[in-house]
Amino acid sequence: MPAPVERCLLGELPALIVRPRGADAGAPSKRRALPTVLWFHGLGADKEVHLPELQLFADAGLLAIGVDAAGHGQRPLPDFQRLFSGVADASGALFKTLVGQTISELPVLIDALVDRGLSDPQHIGVAGVSMGGCIVYGAIAADRRVRAAVALLGSPACSCSDGAEQAPARFFPTALLSITADDDQVVPPAAAQALHQQLLHAYASQPERLAYRVIPGAAHCMRPEQWAGAVAQTSAWLVRFVP
Repeated sequence: MPAPVERCLLGELPALIVRPRGADAGAPSKRRALPTVLWFHGLGADKEVHLPELQLFADAGLLAIGVDAAGHGQRPLPDFQRLFSGVADASGALFKTLVGQTISELPVLIDALVDRGLSDPQHIGVAGVSMGGCIVYGAIAADRRVRAAVALLGSPACSCSDGAEQAPARFFPTALLSITADDDQVVPPAAAQALHQQLLHAYASQPERLAYRVIPGAAHCMRPEQWAGAVAQTSAWLVRFVP
């Protein structure tokens, strides 16, 4: 039997909530606040695409929240296809705008989950792929309640205007795992690699909270078995550091 699924608004933001089996979906007074992961999808996708991943996280005991990024899903950007098939500079600027808007909304999402008694504010994680991975890097700075983060195929260069100059103060002690594909031509892994090198000193006292992993032979659109392995690593990291 799949984990219980609910579609709702958190604040004004569309969300997909997948509860662990046995978690009470009834009145707030009867709920137990749960360790939570917010999942962010890639460009042109939406929260519904990743229901299998949300189910997997819920099976691991996490309250899994799928989020529609700005301009996606239930809040679509008009002329999305035209805007992202035009001049590269213009579409790149728009991409960063949508990433930035989604990052800025994270505190509202967490507040709504905590206010409803769904999430424990001491046990919040974020994860995402591609555009969602870019969002993850910025989410750590946007809300210090984020205890663990997994960025798959993302770039920190897309998440803030000042790059990674203040990276140590921005990231530590959030447990950060970055997963990249060594043949990724869409989001090259160089920026994530450079970030992790810069963070080594900041995490020297707790090196287990920082990890960088590469999927050998993988492109941005991974093979199913490569994706399954990446998601399994994501789940293991979240289960280790969120609760």
